[in-house]
Amino acid sequence: MRVAGNSRRALPWALVTPALAWTLFFFVLPFVAMGLSSLTAHEGGGFTLANYSQFFTDPSYWRAMVNSLEVTAIVTVISILLAYPFAWILAEQVPERWQRLALMLAVLPFWTSYVVRSYSWLLVLAQNGVINRALTGLGLIAEPLQLASTRFATVTGFVHFFVMLLTLTIFANLKQLSPSYRKAAADLGAGPIRTFLHVVLPLTLPGIVVGAFLTFVLCIGDYITPQILGGNNELVMPQLVMMQIGRRGDFPLASGLSIILMAVVTVAYLACARWLKIERA
Repeated sequence: MRVAGNSRRALPWALVTPALAWTLFFFVLPFVAMGLSSLTAHEGGGFTLANYSQFFTDPSYWRAMVNSLEVTAIVTVISILLAYPFAWILAEQVPERWQRLALMLAVLPFWTSYVVRSYSWLLVLAQNGVINRALTGLGLIAEPLQLASTRFATVTGFVHFFVMLLTLTIFANLKQLSPSYRKAAADLGAGPIRTFLHVVLPLTLPGIVVGAFLTFVLCIGDYITPQILGGNNELVMPQLVMMQIGRRGDFPLASGLSIILMAVVTVAYLACARWLKIERA
């Protein structure tokens, strides 16, 4: 009996051990190593906070963080404004039997390599790209527009990807929304707009918040899209981190900047988690 009891108690640990080991070796230990590295000097030496103080005293580093937050905020807002009507159409206007096919077509961008998507947009926005050739051919402009290597190009590439992500989270929320809520609102005299603003939108806010948080995390930590589409004209934090590694070989400073970026993401997570907790309460 005692052996059987011990076996039952050991089984949960045996099942969870692989996940714990994975988390330990591929997240906890690398994070600890990065934290220790951030507390050392590039030239060697003992404990120092110079890498963190450099971020707070160097205006160019602050500018990179501000650029990251501004781009992320713009991308998140535009993606929500485009994704919500799209998700609404898929959930409410497309017949049930066609919704799976419509969703599959909607997530097609996910099937393409992230690098390929970015270079595809570069071909569209370049000075010799599709847009400039079309506008020049129609006689609307005399000289090609500077579309690539700008914030506009970075935002465009991000929005193309994250609209689909937000569409999925909002669509899932809309499908879980019982029709009885709208019927009750109609019985109480509310019109379609009032029903949407006071019933549908508040009940689907969790899907928006979750999608917005995922967009925030993936966007603020992305290096490829700003590097390919934005160039080096307006640095964001991931580009700044990679510059410390690739050009200067300054791993301690890169570690410090990475931890600061993770701290910003953590604050965003805590804010979203607190909001969702309050809403559920």
